[in-house]
Amino acid sequence: MSDAVAHAAIERIFREEYGRVVASLVRRFGDIDVAEEAAGEALLVALERWPVDGTPPNPGGWLTTTAARKGIDRIRREQQRDAKHQASLMLNSNFWGDDTPHEPTGVVDDDRLRLVFTCCHPALAPEARVALTLRLLGGLTVAEIAQAFLVPETTMAQRITRAKAKIKAANIPYRVPDEADLQERVAAVMAVIYLVFNEGYLSSSAEHSVREELTAEAIRLGRVLRSLLPDVPEVAGLLALMLLTESRRTSRFADGELVPLPDQDRGGWDRALIAEGHALVRECLAIGRAGHYQLLAAINAVHTDAPTLAATDWEQVAALYDQLYAVTPSPIVALNRAVAIAELDGPEVALAEVDRLPELQPGLTSYHAWHVTRAELLRRLGRSAEARAAYDAAIAATDNAAERAYLTRRRNQLAG
Repeated sequence: MSDAVAHAAIERIFREEYGRVVASLVRRFGDIDVAEEAAGEALLVALERWPVDGTPPNPGGWLTTTAARKGIDRIRREQQRDAKHQASLMLNSNFWGDDTPHEPTGVVDDDRLRLVFTCCHPALAPEARVALTLRLLGGLTVAEIAQAFLVPETTMAQRITRAKAKIKAANIPYRVPDEADLQERVAAVMAVIYLVFNEGYLSSSAEHSVREELTAEAIRLGRVLRSLLPDVPEVAGLLALMLLTESRRTSRFADGELVPLPDQDRGGWDRALIAEGHALVRECLAIGRAGHYQLLAAINAVHTDAPTLAATDWEQVAALYDQLYAVTPSPIVALNRAVAIAELDGPEVALAEVDRLPELQPGLTSYHAWHVTRAELLRRLGRSAEARAAYDAAIAATDNAAERAYLTRRRNQLAG
C-alpha cells in the first residue's frame, strides 16, 4: 500500500472517530481548544506510526488515549501549568487510575450527546450551534461547513471561534441539563441532530454524495435522546424521520447519479428500518400531538408503505403537507406539497403554485430544488425549452456531483 493510500485510510478513520475522540477529551479537560489540538496531534502520530506498525484493533481507543496524553503534555507546558495541571488531574483522575468521581455531567452517560447540549446552549446563536456541532461532532472542516452555510470560509472560522470563546467565557457546562431545563433545550438539540443527519444525507460536497458517518451518528444520538425522553413525541418523530429516510439510502445512487424517489428500486429499501420507523409513527399518531418531525416522518411513512409509485396515497401526502404548513409555514413545505398536487390535480396546477412561491420568499429562486421541481413540471407539460432552462439553473445551483449528473442527463433527454 502506498503512503498516499495509507494516509487517506488513516484520515478516513480519524474523521469517523473524530466526534467520539473530541467529546471524550472535552469531558476530561473541560476545554474545547485543548481537545481539538490534542486530537490533531494524535492524528499526526497515527500518520507516522500506523503505516509501520499497522492499524490498531481499536483505532478510536488508540486515538483517544494518544490524544489524552498529548493534552496532558500541552497543559504541563503552559505558563500557568501549576493551576491548570491540578485542574487537569482532577478532571482526569479516572484516566490516571484514581477512583475520585468526575464532576457531574448529566443524566445520561454519553459524551457526544453532552457535547451536543454544550454546543446548543441558549447563550449561543442558532447558526453557531449548528456550525460548532458539525465541526466538533461531525469532524467537518471549516471550508465544508462554510460551503453548507453558503458563507465565506473566513466568516465561518470567526463564527466557530466566537462560539468556543463564548463557551469558555460564560463557563457553559459540559453536561446534559437537569430535568427542569431539559425540555427547554431539547428543541435546539433535535434541530442540530437533524441538520447533522441532513449534512450527511444531502451532502453539499462534490466529493461525497453521502457522509455515512454523519447519518449514522445522528441516528445514534436520536436513539440516545429517545431513551432519555421516551414520552416526548417529537423526539420519537425525529428518530422515525431519520430511520425512514436512511432506509432508502442505498437506492439513492446508481452509476454515479442521484436516483430520485420515483425511480428508486423499492426492493432495495431497508425493511427493518422501515418497520421500526412505521412503529414510531404509529406511536406518535396515537398520542395525537403532531409536530414538525412527526409530520415529516408520517409523510415518509406513506411513501415507504407504498409498494410502487402508482400505489402512493397522494391525497394523504397532500393532507399531511397541509398540516405541516400549519405548523411550519415555509415555502419549502409548500414546494414539496406542490409535488403531491401535481399527482392529484395535474402539473399545470402544481406549476402555478410553484411559480407563486418566490413572492413568499424571494431567495427561493436560488434554491436548486425549486428549479428541479419547475423543470420536472415543465417537462410533463411538454414545454421543453423552459424545462431546459430550469434544469440549467438547477445544475448551476448544486455542487453535488451525483445530482448534477442526473440533472444533466434529464436535460439532455428533452426533445427539441
